[in-house]
Amino acid sequence: MSTARTRDPLAPLLDLPGVADAVTRARDAVVEVHNHPVNRRGWPASAAEASVRAARASAALDGAALGSGDAVADPLLAGALRAAEETGRLLGAWRTAPLQAVARLHVVAAADLVPPDRHADELGRPRPDRAVGARMGLLADLVAGGTSVPAPVLVAVVHGELLALAPFATADGVVARAAARLAAVAAGLDPKGLAVPEVGHLRHAAQYREAAAGFAAGTEDGVAAWLRHCCAQWEAGAAEGLSIANARQ
Repeated sequence: MSTARTRDPLAPLLDLPGVADAVTRARDAVVEVHNHPVNRRGWPASAAEASVRAARASAALDGAALGSGDAVADPLLAGALRAAEETGRLLGAWRTAPLQAVARLHVVAAADLVPPDRHADELGRPRPDRAVGARMGLLADLVAGGTSVPAPVLVAVVHGELLALAPFATADGVVARAAARLAAVAAGLDPKGLAVPEVGHLRHAAQYREAAAGFAAGTEDGVAAWLRHCCAQWEAGAAEGLSIANARQ
């Protein structure tokens, strides 16, 4: 192992069982979506549909009711849709000040979940816990250039860390998935936002929660299982993206 690789705090994750192969499959699947003829000439419409599907699946993972047809009726869904819309404006902030981007995602995602008289104190403000603050800082360093691992690994770490830390105590799942989506765009895994891994997470919700708990526990097997799970859902999300493109032909 090279000296450069040992200095990268996430590099050892690539040696975990099955991770390297899972990363390759995830990247190849997302490339296929971007190469679809419809997405070569009219990708913004596909990206808009993918964003809505992602927000709905993300909200459903946290218990939102999706059957009413009225996003305003469910505060989780309304917040997830606002967070999805906000990600397009946060790409620059994510690359230079990722914690500010995460805070902004929480502001829009949790606006209907926090009483108005507590907005100023709670929205966008992580709970005052030194351990949480320290790990959020380390995560920000990774996002801002502290690692050179393949994008699927970084995206999974962003997703898993924010789930594990639950820094805000409201809408943390929606924020974690929106941040992972933002990280995928910024890191080049899904630069146009055409895949919908959130649908895969929802379809395998029990496995998603089990894998997230394994990541939070920090065991080698747990982290490996989370990385493989996330990569598998990027494959599933790519299939969802292809279905969007095929419907537009």
